[in-house]
Amino acid sequence: MGLRAYGVAVVAAAAVLWAMSGTQREKPLLAATEPDAVRALETRVVGNPNDAEANRALAQAYLDAREPGLAVVLFESANATVRDDVRVQHVYARALIDEGRNDEALRVERQVLATCRPLTEGAQAPTGCDGALFASAMRRAEILNELVAQGVQDAQAHPEASFAAYQNATREARVMVQ
Repeated sequence: MGLRAYGVAVVAAAAVLWAMSGTQREKPLLAATEPDAVRALETRVVGNPNDAEANRALAQAYLDAREPGLAVVLFESANATVRDDVRVQHVYARALIDEGRNDEALRVERQVLATCRPLTEGAQAPTGCDGALFASAMRRAEILNELVAQGVQDAQAHPEASFAAYQNATREARVMVQ
C-alpha cells in the first residue's frame, strides 16, 4: 500500500508541474524590436511583389533585425525586375556580407558600380543610381576587394584580417584625397 501511495504522489506531483509549466507558446521568427513594422512591409511585398522599393525596405528591415538570411532569400526569390534594381542589389550585397559570403557580395557591388558608372561621366544613370549609392557601393567594393584578396569570407570570424583589410582600403582613399 505504501508503494502505491508513493507512486500516486509522484504522478500527482508530475501532473501539477506539467500544468504549471503551461503550453509552449509560438516564438516569433524575428527578434526585432518592431515586428509589426516588418509584418507591414511583408504584407506590402506580398500585395505587390514587383515593387522594388518595398522589397528593398523589407530586406533592410530583415538586416536591421539581424536576419540576413531572410534578406538573401527575399532577393533570390524575387522576380527579375526587382533583382535588377540597383538599390535592392546594394542591400543584397550587405546581406551577403552578413552571411559571410564576401566574394559574392563583391561581385554584386561591382555590378552596382557598373550600372551606375554613367554618373561619373555626367550621363543619365538608370533609376535608383545616385551619388550616395554610388559612393557607398564604391567604398564597400574597395573594402570587400581587400577582404577577398586576403581570403576572408566571413569578416566576423576573422576580425584581425578584417581590420587590416579595412585599414588598407581606407588608407588608399586617404592617399587619393590628399
